[in-house]
Amino acid sequence: MKELQTARMRLRPWKTSDSKDLYEYAKSEDVGPNAGWKPHLGEEESKEIIEVFIKENDTWAIELPSEGKVIGSIGLHERVPDLSQMHLRQKEIGYVLNPAYWGNGYVPEAVNAVLQFGFEELKLDVVWCGHFDFNHNSKRVNEKCGFTYRFSEEKILERLDGKKVMSLYYSILRNEYEGRVQR
Repeated sequence: MKELQTARMRLRPWKTSDSKDLYEYAKSEDVGPNAGWKPHLGEEESKEIIEVFIKENDTWAIELPSEGKVIGSIGLHERVPDLSQMHLRQKEIGYVLNPAYWGNGYVPEAVNAVLQFGFEELKLDVVWCGHFDFNHNSKRVNEKCGFTYRFSEEKILERLDGKKVMSLYYSILRNEYEGRVQR
């Protein structure tokens, strides 16, 4: 996984030594349930999740070098939300951020770095991003970053004890990204 740099952050591979920072925000009721998973019960659980991140190699730690701390994660995953577009080269962005850092523009900055990587280096045709209908922060990020709403789908979240939610899917196509970059 290639390390990405932004003006304020470093997107880098996870290390098991990041478990304290991950647990700090993954234990919050404001984080996991908005992303479809239960809050972590201990640092050991966060360490296990980091091992999955390392194995799957598709999720960056969002590090704030000014504090020497991991404040979130962002991934570029192999998912195809719209099966009618299976023929396109595509991935889906997913992200979470420590609530102590919300409202500072960190997620849009990270998303834009990942979009640049996805379209310019991976040569993707489309990048997806989704959120649950109650997650207004993610909706704002999607809109700020140039994603366009495409469709909604009801889902049952097994990791949240079968909770029924409405997922809203957005995407940005290569030509939309290129048009935005050329301005």
